[in-house]
Amino acid sequence: MNLYECLDHFIRYLTSERGASPHTIDAYSRDIVGFVGFLEGASCTAPERKHLETYIGLLREKGKKTRSIVRAISALRSFFNFLLIDGKIMKSPLDDVVIPKYPQPIPEVLSEEEMLELIRLPEGSKTSQRDRTILELMYATGLRVSELIKLKRGDVNLEAGFLIASGKRSKERVVPLGTYSRDSLKLYLETEKLKGSFVFPNKKGGMLTRQAVWKIIRKYATKMKKAHLSPHTIRHTFATHLLEGGADLRSVQILLGHEDISTTQIYTHVDSKRLKEIHRKYHPRG
Repeated sequence: MNLYECLDHFIRYLTSERGASPHTIDAYSRDIVGFVGFLEGASCTAPERKHLETYIGLLREKGKKTRSIVRAISALRSFFNFLLIDGKIMKSPLDDVVIPKYPQPIPEVLSEEEMLELIRLPEGSKTSQRDRTILELMYATGLRVSELIKLKRGDVNLEAGFLIASGKRSKERVVPLGTYSRDSLKLYLETEKLKGSFVFPNKKGGMLTRQAVWKIIRKYATKMKKAHLSPHTIRHTFATHLLEGGADLRSVQILLGHEDISTTQIYTHVDSKRLKEIHRKYHPRG
């Protein structure tokens, strides 16, 4: 069995049937190729659990963080389960392997004042209206960068105040627009001469790249002296401000497009903070 050929089949499966993003494909490929290369060095053609345990040990020796190791194990588990279902192997080497736990980092967020400052920064250039609309829209909706760049004008209903976001595995969800984001988007669409069907096209009318959006945000982050500010920061800020305003975790899960609420629970520290304030304010012995 040629594992590299199997990997090609697996990648095609992820792309065509699972609708995995290019980022996921790239990460899975690197993790699986790393393990296959290790097996080649060990002259192993039938991987067993002991090979995986040795490989994990080598990753630790190289200084890989627990998060990276967990991601590698997850990729390999998906790969070998695919081979199992496809009849290429009789048993997965990852059976009963316990994925190590790692603490979920508390996401960096901006205050309301900082977020408003960021949105107001674009001015005086040909792209100011576009950049301001991108920032306003990301803060108002919590869209992922991949969802933002795929957004087409037909996905936006300004009159009803919502847009259709195409998330992971091409799953669509309805996302409401607030007054400010709707007004900004309306002005942008009315005043800009856009090519193609995308809301935020590149110069040729095609889809804007993820890297281009990162550069736009970094440009204004530098002006704010916020070196680590990223699209993820704005998404985290969206979720955090909703929770601080009284939204429940389930509603935030739906708005973010998380399939599993455990993914959204990274924000429970905010919910806990609000509950403590409520307890302190209303409990007779708070």
